[in-house]
Amino acid sequence: MKMEPPPGRPRGRGAGSNPANRFTRLEVEPDQQRERVETVFLCDTSRTVISTNTSPDIPYEASLNPYRGCEHGCAYCYARPFHEYLGFSAGLDFETRILVKEEAPELLRREISAPGYRPRPLDLSGVTDPYQPVERRLGLTRRCLEVLAEARHPVLIVTKNAMVTRDTGLLAQLARYGAVRVTLSLTTLDAELARRLEPRTSSPRQRLEAVLAFREAGIPCSVLIAPVIPGLTDHEIPALVEAAAGAGAVSVHWLPLRLPGAVEQIFTAWLADNVPLRKERVLARLRAIRHGRLNDPRFGHRFAADGPHGEVMASMFTTACRRHGIGREAPPLSSAAFRPPGGRQLDLFQR
Repeated sequence: MKMEPPPGRPRGRGAGSNPANRFTRLEVEPDQQRERVETVFLCDTSRTVISTNTSPDIPYEASLNPYRGCEHGCAYCYARPFHEYLGFSAGLDFETRILVKEEAPELLRREISAPGYRPRPLDLSGVTDPYQPVERRLGLTRRCLEVLAEARHPVLIVTKNAMVTRDTGLLAQLARYGAVRVTLSLTTLDAELARRLEPRTSSPRQRLEAVLAFREAGIPCSVLIAPVIPGLTDHEIPALVEAAAGAGAVSVHWLPLRLPGAVEQIFTAWLADNVPLRKERVLARLRAIRHGRLNDPRFGHRFAADGPHGEVMASMFTTACRRHGIGREAPPLSSAAFRPPGGRQLDLFQR
């Protein structure tokens, strides 16, 4: 897909502006748009790092997020509104004001060593990408994985960055105990479209190469086709399934686009800037799978694609999975081998 650079949008950013924060009364508008917006990293002083949820349509109980905000800058990211709870905007602030949990590895060690701790699969991470660019320098995700590998703690990693292959050695240790699965998120095979949608992450080719590398290393790796954007990327569903199967993914899943809160404004502006001739078609088809709305926040509906067009997308996915011999079920994660960190020393007294 050939696209001209949108005028006035900061380079390498998914959002073109900072929509007003729904929780604040004061809104500041810059005098003029800036061509470049630098990223600022701030210290997050949270005293716990494992978050739990009871949402009936989320398949994990606990998650770990070393970072809040994400420099990948994906225009459609559902996590953007979380930044408003911190006093920032869901727009440019989300991708340029990154909070860093510098003590995350130490806090994680403390929490999973507590008496009575019950190990269950930990999602790394449930909100923002654990392998965003700053991870290359800070290594917080790797240090957390070192703690989890020592404890043989089950972990599910979800990322769209091929940097995850850096930690193949640690992941292989966990794989020996059935305690890890990596999921690579893939939106499109069109490299130019991906660069516009997800400006600071790995190309589609690099992500598929990561899936192949994990297959060769014996590490279970799935592919998540998400978000599927009706009218823009939904026609790629068969090709994406084929690519996932060809790279050796153990399973493949898909999720349609959802636009909670300010994401609706941010993504609509992205459409106008990048694919103006497709904007109305995308929005119309999105309303068609969301009962006339651009977003349906209800449990059981927010991850679904309803209506005739939703059925077409689901059928495309099912048919492609059958054709390429890949399923939706991945091996379950096991906590049977879990031992609190420091277990090697304890083992000496148990012999």
